[in-house]
Amino acid sequence: MGANMFASVLQVYRGSLSGFQVNALFGPYAVGLIPALLVMAKVSDRLGWRRVLLAALLLSALGSAVILFSGEAFGTILAGRILVGVSAGSAFGPGTAWIKELSDTGKPARTGSGAGARRSAVALTAGFAVGPLLSGVVVQWLPSPQTTAYLVHIALVALTLPVVWRASESAPPAAGPAAGPAAGAGADDGLRRGAGAMSVLTSRLFVTAVLPTAPWVFGAATVSLAALPVLVPLGGYAAVGGGVVAAVTLGSGIAVQPFARRLARRSPAAPFRTGMASVTAGLLAAALTVTTGSLLLLLATAVVLGAAYGILLVSGLQLAESLAGPQTISTVIAAFYSLTYIGFAFPHSSRSWANSGTRHPS
Repeated sequence: MGANMFASVLQVYRGSLSGFQVNALFGPYAVGLIPALLVMAKVSDRLGWRRVLLAALLLSALGSAVILFSGEAFGTILAGRILVGVSAGSAFGPGTAWIKELSDTGKPARTGSGAGARRSAVALTAGFAVGPLLSGVVVQWLPSPQTTAYLVHIALVALTLPVVWRASESAPPAAGPAAGPAAGAGADDGLRRGAGAMSVLTSRLFVTAVLPTAPWVFGAATVSLAALPVLVPLGGYAAVGGGVVAAVTLGSGIAVQPFARRLARRSPAAPFRTGMASVTAGLLAAALTVTTGSLLLLLATAVVLGAAYGILLVSGLQLAESLAGPQTISTVIAAFYSLTYIGFAFPHSSRSWANSGTRHPS
C-alpha cells in the first residue's frame, strides 16, 4: 500500500515540479526495489523472516516520512522513493515465503495445495489496490494531500508492527558458518543452497512457463492503472478516477485467482496460456479504449487486464514455490518478483507516445 499510494499523490507535485522531474520520481523506486529483492531474500534465510519484515516496515515508514518532510524538494523526494523501493524489495520475498510457511502449518482442510501462493498474491494485490484508491480520495477531496496521505501510511505501519512481531515463525533461519559442526560446514551449506536455487531458475518449467510470462504480471496491471488513466480523459476527477481504475484492475486480479487454481488442476500450462490470452485481449481492448475515450470500456479493459495480472501472478508464485525447497524458496520467489517488475517499464512508452507522463506505476 505504501509503495503504490504514490501513483495518485504524484498529482499534487505537478504544480511545483517540472514534467521531467515528475516523470523521474518513479525510477528510484525500481532502482531500490530489485537489488533489495535479490539481496534480502538471502539475508532472511540467515536472520529469519520476522526480523527482515520488521526492518522493511520501519524503512517503509521512514521513506514516507522523508517525502512528508521534503518540502517538495525533488532530491529529497527521490531519496524517499529509494527507501520505499528498498523496503518493498526487502518484504516481498521473505513475506511470501513466510505466508507459505504459515499456510503449510495450518489445518489441511483450510489450506490445501497452493494456499500460500494464493494468500500472498491476494495480500500483495490488495495492498496495491488500496494504495492508489485511498490516496486518490485524499488527493481529490482532503486538505494538504501530500501530508495526509503519508501520515495515513505511517499510522498503518505503526498498527502493523506489533502484529508482525507476534506472528508465528516456526521455520528457523538457516544456520551460518558458526552454527554447524565445523567451520566449513556452513559455507558448504551456503554453496549448496545457492546451487539449488540456480537449478530451479534454470529448470525447464521455470524457463518455459515463468520466464516469458512473469514480466506481463505487472506489464498488464500497469498498462491499465498507469497508462490508461493518462490516455483517457477523466476530467476534474483524475486523482480519484485513477484510483478507481487501479482498484478495479487489482480487484479483478484477486477475484480471478480461484479460477486460476481450477486451471492449474487441468494442466500446469493452462493458467499461463489463459493469462497470456487475457493479456492480448486486454491490450487490444486498451487500444480501442484510447481511440474511443469510453469510460465504460475503460472499466471493462481494467477487468480484463486485471484478470491477466491475477492469473499470471498466482500461477507463477505457485509454480515457483513448488519447484523450490525450504532453503531456496526466498531466493526463487525474489527472482520471480524481479522478473515481474520488468513489466513496470511497459507503460512508459505509452505515456511517451501520448506526450503526457502525469501518472506512474508504483
